[in-house]
Amino acid sequence: MKHITEIETTQILDLNQMDLCFVAEVKRRSGVEINQCWHCQSCAGGCPFVLAMDYPPNRVIRLVQLGLRKEALESSGIWICVGCNTCSIQCPNSIDIPAVNDALRQIALEEGVAVGEPNILNFHRAVLQSIERHGRSHKLEIMLRYKLKKHDWFRDMTVGLKMFAKRKLELLPSRTKKIADVRRLFEPKSTV
Repeated sequence: MKHITEIETTQILDLNQMDLCFVAEVKRRSGVEINQCWHCQSCAGGCPFVLAMDYPPNRVIRLVQLGLRKEALESSGIWICVGCNTCSIQCPNSIDIPAVNDALRQIALEEGVAVGEPNILNFHRAVLQSIERHGRSHKLEIMLRYKLKKHDWFRDMTVGLKMFAKRKLELLPSRTKKIADVRRLFEPKSTV
């Protein structure tokens, strides 16, 4: 995995490789107007996982804006994002970057694009299990379940400590009052 400062930033764009409909597709799926991004990099300044990403959030948005579908969908950044919304809070235009990443992950899975970050699907499954169990995500449980499967306990401990310091990790899960409503979302669809 490349660190942000190691990525080659000057590339010649092949205009024949640009997907001019990509921005519209991502906007339709995410509900986010990504052309409002000023590329001020405030999102990257707030993201607790930015150092693990190949591209910071604003660069992923730039890839989409330029129609560089393959590069955006193969980015590890869209998979590393945990949806904590710290980037969106930092954004002067309140761009919902986790929603953009959700849309990009969905497109990548539909198109069979190689996942940009190994083992990350296990992480996303742990998130869904937590939501099914509690009605919302319990980040500490998610991280512990993921680490248990990976057998990698301490490599990114500093990130966890940063999240705890920013009050993004709670020791005990909170439950939604209408857990039955949430659990119905996870039931298999019936065919009529």
